[in-house]
Amino acid sequence: MKRVIECVPNFSEGRDLDRIEKIVNPFRGKDGVKLLDYQRDEDHNRMVVTVVGEPEKVKEAVVEAMGVAIEEIDMTKHEGQHPRMGAIDVVPFIPIKNVTMEEAIQLSKEVAKEAAEKYNLPIFLYEESATASHRKNLAKVRKGQFEGMKDKIKEEEWIPDFGSSEIHPTAGVTAVGARMPLVAFNVNLDTDDINIANKIAKIVRHSGGGLRYCKAIGIELNERGIVQVSMNMTNYAKTALYRSLELIRIEAKRYGVNVVGSEIIGLVPMEALVDTAVYYLGVEEFSIDQVLESRMME
Repeated sequence: MKRVIECVPNFSEGRDLDRIEKIVNPFRGKDGVKLLDYQRDEDHNRMVVTVVGEPEKVKEAVVEAMGVAIEEIDMTKHEGQHPRMGAIDVVPFIPIKNVTMEEAIQLSKEVAKEAAEKYNLPIFLYEESATASHRKNLAKVRKGQFEGMKDKIKEEEWIPDFGSSEIHPTAGVTAVGARMPLVAFNVNLDTDDINIANKIAKIVRHSGGGLRYCKAIGIELNERGIVQVSMNMTNYAKTALYRSLELIRIEAKRYGVNVVGSEIIGLVPMEALVDTAVYYLGVEEFSIDQVLESRMME
């Protein structure tokens, strides 16, 4: 592929395997499109798909998958720990190879326009594609979630960028945009007290005075009887994963709680893991050029 763009659509289905396979199928067996990964989470009731390919081919596959999700997911019956406002909750495009951010923004607008017209789906543009400063932050766009969107999108400052000011009755609302790579990084705690996770998340996230490129919320993992601090690290080069982990560990101590593990949702850039490994190993003057796989891909 001469030009490569990445897309990481998040769908509000993490439990029904048949539905999940139907939604993912449009990304399979298509020229110019490669399905890299898809992960589901039953507690979150959410699936994250990672696909790369030629911009136009990815666009076609994404719009098709959005249509399948609208047919398969009924948000009036959806329950899950993760905030959500639609069957296709968010569709970010990330420039990878010979694609500029401006081109990624243009592609996001084309996808939003086509999907809105084809499926009668209200769509917000967010992050780099946002048409107003208050729409850049996904958390602000999604505030109110599916249940509150019916009234929210009638407000003048929240009129959708594409589609009408009426939510899709079963698919809700979607956010589409362009952004740089982020890491979905979650840290698990050995308590079932969601209040503790929420308090720690508030301290860790940037909006609460915490780490600059960190968004965080508390999540219950009911099947495991524990809670987690669920984070989006929006710039892993400027705020490393290990910093968020260590800050959570420090704050957890005040409640007599321990970190019992962590997880990464979807794919992660090699540099983010190398940076963290270097910190914990205490390696001096290390370069990513010393990683075998990195040199092999040159």
